[in-house]
Amino acid sequence: MFSKYGIDNLVWLVISACVLLGVAWFLSKPLLSSVLAVLGFTLLCMSLWFFRDPERPLNAEVRNDASLVVAPCDGKVVQISKVFEKEYFKSEAVQISIFLSPLNVHVNRYPASGVIEYVKYHPGDYLVAWHPKSSELNERSVFGLATAHGKICFKQITGYLARRIVFDTKEHDTVEAGTRFGMMKFGSRMDVVVPLNADILVHEGDLVQAADNVLARLH
Repeated sequence: MFSKYGIDNLVWLVISACVLLGVAWFLSKPLLSSVLAVLGFTLLCMSLWFFRDPERPLNAEVRNDASLVVAPCDGKVVQISKVFEKEYFKSEAVQISIFLSPLNVHVNRYPASGVIEYVKYHPGDYLVAWHPKSSELNERSVFGLATAHGKICFKQITGYLARRIVFDTKEHDTVEAGTRFGMMKFGSRMDVVVPLNADILVHEGDLVQAADNVLARLH
């Protein structure tokens, strides 16, 4: 299954790969033909791999406990720190940052159930996704979610390679944990911001999967 958020890109990449393979097939020069064939096959495989969208059943514990915040994406937890979240919380909070490599599934899912209170897209720079300032300076979308156990904030952030954020979330939407809401294309970062009194259930360096690994518990 492939992501609906990347079908436009996938179609053009597959066409480009097929053109390379077709040219390679008809060329009479073996060396150039081989190079084009390898390029075309590599492009085809990478495109199909990047835009995959596997089914992810929601963690059963999260389904039964609305106070749990689940990972909204696949990747590696690169930073857990106290921050001043100025857009939605407007106060100090704890930020959990997850880095997505180009090999990770890039479809994003809601980290908790509730009502979307805030949506804001910011154009910006393209610092590498693990840069501490990427949360503030890079192109990003910011979402504020009111749950039954308190507020959380989550942010799609572009990286050096990621140059497009896609989402279909609007203010006042009622959302469910684990359901798809968007995608970040070609390497990126996701920040999840929770209140200071939340129990943080992951550590820096942990690998997480969307809709499966629990990040925090709200009080």
